[in-house]
Amino acid sequence: MFKNVIFAVSLVFLSFGLSGCFALLAGVAGGTGTAVWLSGKLTQEINKPYDRTVNAVKDAFKSLDLPITKETKSETVAQIMGNYTDGKTIWVDVRRVTDQASRVDVRVGASGDKAAEQKLMDKIVERASSIF
Repeated sequence: MFKNVIFAVSLVFLSFGLSGCFALLAGVAGGTGTAVWLSGKLTQEINKPYDRTVNAVKDAFKSLDLPITKETKSETVAQIMGNYTDGKTIWVDVRRVTDQASRVDVRVGASGDKAAEQKLMDKIVERASSIF
């Protein structure tokens, strides 16, 4: 009986690993604060209110000397666009998750640039934590 349970659990984890969902599941199980790179964009949930996170994105652009070319904002989602230092377009989406949490998606370039996205995301998280 015990062998059957171990076998079934192993199969479940193996199937997640083979389908690529295991990393996503592990990230969700680990809670917030871990950035996940999916489909050419970096996504992270930040435990800060929506408006504070939007301000942190704008402040991150400014601190990295990246120009903002377009900004749209509603009650639940904001998109901030700009240009990276190499001319690639930046898209940052901020979505309200709860009153005290927001999800940030960062994409640099049409197919994504992991290093540039991580640099901007790190600055956003830093600014969200330091804005009072």
